Amino acid sequence: MKMNFARTFAQLAVRYGDQEALVNIERQRRYSFSALHRLTNQIVNMMRERLQLGRGDAYLCILENDNLSLLHTWTALKGEAAAAYANYRDSRDEHIAQVDQLRPKVVFLENALLERYLGLLLARGVTVVCMDPPTITREGLHGFDQLLEGVGDHDPGVESDPRVDILVYRFTGGTTGKSKCAQYTMDNWLACRDAFYAESEQAFDAATRLLHMAPISHGSGLSVLATLFRGGCTLTQNLPDLSQWCRNIAAERVTVGSLVPTLLYRLLDLEAASDHDLSSLQTVYYGAAPMSPSKLWQLQQRFGNIFLQIYGATECLQAVATLGKADHLHAGEDGRLASAGRVAPGVELMIVDAAGEEVAAGATGEVWLRSRATIGGYHGDPEASVSEFSNGFWKSGDLGYVDAQGYLFIVDRKKDMIITGGFNVYAVEVEAALNAHADVAISAVVGIPHAQWGEAVHAEVVARAGTQPSVEALIDYVKERLGRFKVPKSLVLVSELPVSPVGKVLRRQVREKYWKDQRRSIS
Repeated sequence: MKMNFARTFAQLAVRYGDQEALVNIERQRRYSFSALHRLTNQIVNMMRERLQLGRGDAYLCILENDNLSLLHTWTALKGEAAAAYANYRDSRDEHIAQVDQLRPKVVFLENALLERYLGLLLARGVTVVCMDPPTITREGLHGFDQLLEGVGDHDPGVESDPRVDILVYRFTGGTTGKSKCAQYTMDNWLACRDAFYAESEQAFDAATRLLHMAPISHGSGLSVLATLFRGGCTLTQNLPDLSQWCRNIAAERVTVGSLVPTLLYRLLDLEAASDHDLSSLQTVYYGAAPMSPSKLWQLQQRFGNIFLQIYGATECLQAVATLGKADHLHAGEDGRLASAGRVAPGVELMIVDAAGEEVAAGATGEVWLRSRATIGGYHGDPEASVSEFSNGFWKSGDLGYVDAQGYLFIVDRKKDMIITGGFNVYAVEVEAALNAHADVAISAVVGIPHAQWGEAVHAEVVARAGTQPSVEALIDYVKERLGRFKVPKSLVLVSELPVSPVGKVLRRQVREKYWKDQRRSIS
């Protein structure tokens, strides 16, 4: 089976024509369906003709939302080479590690990163494309607009096997200190689109105007195709500024947004939320942590019953479970608000024991997921591809149960992952940064309860004999090496840590003292 995605997009361009398809707010760029179709054709033709990107090649995007939107799935699925989406807010060391892992032929880069990144990328034989005209001239460095000059906007004529050809890569956090590179086919992305449409409560139609403030390289980008195929408009905001988000909602009459609970709580006290008209909002998606019932009541009183929770994962590219607006009306009364939502149509979800056997209904075990949206494995990591998948199921590492009404409850994590403010942080990568400090003997990093972030990254550190490192110095040391959201919010120096008989730090024992009075072991 083959599919030409450009031909599919052409039909959308005919149907929706001059309706707005994409608005880059900070760059003040607006594209109709017809214009976006022509531009994405032109970009794919440029990649093939001028960058020699073909089947089996990869290009990495280290970009803010405005510029990444030009290279998102509506472009990637038209081409032969695979697009890789990095989190722009990660550190340089993490980005370069991803370059070394994926070995892309081309990196599309924001000009603000050029000075710090160019030498490292050119030394690796990577062609660099700046999204704005570069202020310097170097062999191997190009400007995006200059590359597009004179390139045709005709159908690239690329046919891909939607279930075989890898067209997109995204990076996970790494449980071994190194991120894994999830690989996606066209059908994985179309399954994500279809999963949104299968829900009884629909947020997507031709009047949809969906604003992305969270990185579209990650979860926020999952709704791009669902918006496109219904004739709606995608709007992008670069800065994670909640006041600016409010201004954009009012100015652009945005109907759909997404915020983690942390930001929704801040919205209640934010002056800009009162200064600007947010009445156009019809749906606000949230995820990564359960909602406080008291805060939900306040939000509903203020903004109406517009909130909808989704649960998903990098490896299963769809809303795996959804807690709809109707559920939110009474969720605080029956405990349902603590759930991840009702399991989505089309998802096979198994709760299994340590041996991989399905447990009885209502019993707690590990959550395994299988659907059209589940990836087939990781790029360049056959060991993880074997260990984390079984017969098409992805082993999530989340421990939970499904109640008699089909609601999924997540009660703990098998993997040492912390979700803080909507971002995934793996304990081992923070520990690796701390342990590299000359004054650190050993460390343990865990997630602890936090009223705003759901969970906060917390570290306990044993100093090397004869040293007295300061807490501030250790936190600053990590800040230089990891993205800001991975830096410990709190750190304490301790004389010892609990260890196993073979000397392995027992993180669970460190965590337990912070969660012992909580209803569940994670947020």
